[in-house]
Amino acid sequence: MAPIDPHSFTDSTHPLATHISLSLFFDFSSSTIHASALLTLPAPHSGPISLDARGLTVHSVLDPQSSAPLPFSLSSPDPIKGCHLTVTLANHSSVLVLYTTAPNSSALQWLSPPQTFNKTLPFVYTQCQAIHARSVFPCQDTPAARVCYSARLNVPRQLSAVMSARHVDRRDPIAGEGSALACGDGAWCAEGRTVEEFVMEQPIPPYLFAFAVGELGFREVGPRTRVYSEAVPAVLELAAKEFASAEDMIRQGEALFGPYEWERFDLLVLPPSFPYGGMENPRMTFLTPTVLKGDSSGAQVVAHELAHSWTGNLITNKTNEHFWLNEGFTTYAERRIVEAVQGEDRAALNIGIGWRGLNKEMERFKDNMEFTKLKTNQEGVDPDDVYSEVPYEKGFQFLWRIERQVGRPAFDEFTKKYIATFKFKSIDTETFLEFLKANLLGIEKEIDLILWTEGTGIPPDAYEPVSSIYTKIILMANEFKLGRMPREDEVADWGGMEWELYLENLPKSIEASQILDLNARYSLSESKDYEVKVAFLLLAIGSKCKDHYAEVEKTLKAVGRKKYLVPLYTALVEGTGKEEEKILAKRVFAEARETYHPIAQGVVETILSKHI
Repeated sequence: MAPIDPHSFTDSTHPLATHISLSLFFDFSSSTIHASALLTLPAPHSGPISLDARGLTVHSVLDPQSSAPLPFSLSSPDPIKGCHLTVTLANHSSVLVLYTTAPNSSALQWLSPPQTFNKTLPFVYTQCQAIHARSVFPCQDTPAARVCYSARLNVPRQLSAVMSARHVDRRDPIAGEGSALACGDGAWCAEGRTVEEFVMEQPIPPYLFAFAVGELGFREVGPRTRVYSEAVPAVLELAAKEFASAEDMIRQGEALFGPYEWERFDLLVLPPSFPYGGMENPRMTFLTPTVLKGDSSGAQVVAHELAHSWTGNLITNKTNEHFWLNEGFTTYAERRIVEAVQGEDRAALNIGIGWRGLNKEMERFKDNMEFTKLKTNQEGVDPDDVYSEVPYEKGFQFLWRIERQVGRPAFDEFTKKYIATFKFKSIDTETFLEFLKANLLGIEKEIDLILWTEGTGIPPDAYEPVSSIYTKIILMANEFKLGRMPREDEVADWGGMEWELYLENLPKSIEASQILDLNARYSLSESKDYEVKVAFLLLAIGSKCKDHYAEVEKTLKAVGRKKYLVPLYTALVEGTGKEEEKILAKRVFAEARETYHPIAQGVVETILSKHI
């Protein structure tokens, strides 16, 4: 084998599929999908071809022209990569795989009616990043293998579907469409079923494949943007208000980075179990409901996911070892959009919070400094286990350092040329550095590019932001050590970002009495902004202020976003003298586990097994 990605069985000597056509029958009663995947190759191929699969029951592999069976084998599962599906071809340019997904598919969360907002109908959604597309369909599951796709989703008629693709039709099932599937044509064409068709004509990495099926509603918020969620008027109205600036953001993005290539920028607010803040699926960004803060500050996450439309979706890291190319560029782009739409102070606060987060990650990885590098070695490593702010914030700092060196106009020109040159391609760090040196002549003499990309820790020429509001908040946080609490007139105009920055910079060893005093004055434990609430609860756990443990439990049971679960569970179980906290963490996870997406379940299990 000649693997091209440490997280995939894809072989560099085999052709890469150019198109995948999917038929998916959703069986909510068994939490499975009966499906077929037709993979098209660029030219006829003889010999083996390697595909990734995880938890898939492969019923048969056929020549789509003759329906003759093709030889295949499925390896026993690797704990990180899943199963190696090998199909042997004889001058074939396409292959049809008939399969069924597992009820515990790592990409899928099946929500029973009680787990939804409306409590009446079920819901299912995907999260395919980093390496979970293979648990929905067999594929070359590496970002190096970009592919176009079409899909027909057979769902109960009272539900509807959205995808990271253009919606083509909603129609009745047609006899014969389901005959090859494990469900059979009878189930495919049964009373009360409908088919939704989608097409994605631009090549995307498999991790950007996405769908959601449920009782969905939407509101129009701009010429290119709808917000979707479960059909709950209150959620839809709140989302429409929160993201009213979407079109402004798209225009700012186009001014900075060139044309928006994906036609639409729709947003889907998912149930609380969604494990990320947002997922940049093309045409249909997925969002956590925790971004609905009521003050438009949730638009920050939207700016990040929108920026991915250029950096990540148009240009993609070739493997997860170069993840900073996606996230560092996107964090830089997000802050440029925020600065243009909301002003320099907002951007400086955002950079400050990121700077604090980057320093915390250095502490987290102090025993494994490999993951403080931008370009990492992830052989034998599950990307979900080492997911961190490093590629985002150190990547941002690297690009910001280049901008400071050459000036913003020159860097803007470079960025536009970079995107235009590599759009719809997947690249690695070396390709980026060669392009950088060729287009910003002499840059390697001014900045140590190898130290930045391959060195551990934070380089000495990284930069903490400077702004009056940022400096004032840091000063006030330092004064807290001396016992001075902020006055109400000083914080009267603070929003979530100001409070988050303040709390993040307080000393970790505060007296429980100080925590109680701070909360008595400002009710931070009840904040509707989860960034503020979680930052406060982490201080409460650190000071063993047990009055707030009930709120910690409530929060861990209310949301499934990894950004909040990971630090809260870690704070409860890490360190000495935490017996009571460990018992609490273990019990809460046992009670909340089924409400979390499989990705979040796995990450929390890793934390608990390490410390309990």
